[in-house]
Amino acid sequence: MKKLIALVLVGGFAGAGLSAEKPLAWPQFRGPNGSGVADNQKPPVELGPDKNLKWKVPVPSGLSSPIVAGDKLVITAFDDGRLYTIAYYRADGKEAWRTEALAKQIEAYYKPEGSPAASTPATDGQRIVSYFGSCGLFCYDLSGKELWKFELPPATTAGDFGSGVSPILVDSTVVLVRDEKKDPKVLALDAATGLRKWEQKRLSTASYCTPVVWDTPTGKQVVAAGHARMIGYDLKSGAEKWFLNGMPSGCCPSPVTADGTLFFAGGGPSGPDDKQMQMPTYDSMLKDLDADKDGALSREEAEKAFQGFFDNQDANKDGKITRDEWDAILKFMSEGKNSVFALKPGGSGDVTTSHVLWKKTKGLPYIASALVYRGQCVMVKDGGIVTAYDAKTGQEVYQERTAAAGKYYASPVAANGNIYFTSLEDGSITVLKAGSDKPQVLATNPNLGERTAATPAIADDALFVRTEKHLYAFAEKQ
Repeated sequence: MKKLIALVLVGGFAGAGLSAEKPLAWPQFRGPNGSGVADNQKPPVELGPDKNLKWKVPVPSGLSSPIVAGDKLVITAFDDGRLYTIAYYRADGKEAWRTEALAKQIEAYYKPEGSPAASTPATDGQRIVSYFGSCGLFCYDLSGKELWKFELPPATTAGDFGSGVSPILVDSTVVLVRDEKKDPKVLALDAATGLRKWEQKRLSTASYCTPVVWDTPTGKQVVAAGHARMIGYDLKSGAEKWFLNGMPSGCCPSPVTADGTLFFAGGGPSGPDDKQMQMPTYDSMLKDLDADKDGALSREEAEKAFQGFFDNQDANKDGKITRDEWDAILKFMSEGKNSVFALKPGGSGDVTTSHVLWKKTKGLPYIASALVYRGQCVMVKDGGIVTAYDAKTGQEVYQERTAAAGKYYASPVAANGNIYFTSLEDGSITVLKAGSDKPQVLATNPNLGERTAATPAIADDALFVRTEKHLYAFAEKQ
């Protein structure tokens, strides 16, 4: 029960110009269009504190993943109560610049797991856009000079967990999905000016997943997963083109596209049909925890079981978890459905049954997004369980506990026929051969000794890893 309660609310560019011949190396969360793939790169397979370490530098706290912008790596950070976008030279890790995003108020966030600097920046090779749930969107040039800002009030997230979504930047448009309790919406801004292009209201009040752009025969679409529903919006106009019901509650993983098909994989505590991740009833919690038998759960009675999430669940802040509060949580969770699926383009309206090519329910990740690479849809589940499905047919290729034990927040990334899995607790990186009919472990690397929630970036034939306190560059010794 402790684990289930704790799960409730977790809920590059090498040159200076833009050209088709020289695409951006790792421009946003999970790299090119959120794919997690840099196939022409050759980062080392064996790496660690004393193996193929190019450089290591300290960084302030934050959960954003590094991106590549010009000759720099860029992250967001929360340092001494202030929000920053910080750039480091890729060659040696030295700090190039840091620019503060002034916030009148820091958004509420869950300190053990969340951060006011959880969102990964995005770049188009000319400018960098950062998002902070506390204050909005900020645009900089590659030297860190602020070009514009789009101010937003502090996000009011479910259970005060904090923001998690990252912006994307495509076709001179900045897109931000802001699922929050007061004013959920998706925004599109002109990348050059910061002026609003379009805005669409959303029903989803809780999600943490970054959208993806799907290039379909009828035009580019912004695909935004959310609580219990995924929606496709026209990139140019914001018009809703289609929707799909049956997404996880408080959705965390992001979708991905490959060969014209859209893929998604995600799981979490759900409804009564979810046999693996059942939420406890209020009566069962009273039986186990209500020591004074007053029909409610006080902080003292429930704090150990809630593992720091008590305040998040206490909606009216009266110091107790009541039946009404818990029933509202159960209702929210029951609206979600867990699965991995492939979706074909071309649909309109409700495509829940009409356009799903295949759908499965085993091996689902809770936080980490799936990877589609070398003909397989690959995902990692807490405990180091790696599952691969044939991307075209959905047939299970394998499911085995092959990655390091523990939780996984970082999404897998791939290059040169290899897939890199980074564990949360200590930064252990397991490397598997991609596309094989059974898991082939190429390296079980020594851990980095720090919590690692950020997804690595790939460029310069190097793997860039952000841990809780450091930024690493791993590359083969020349």
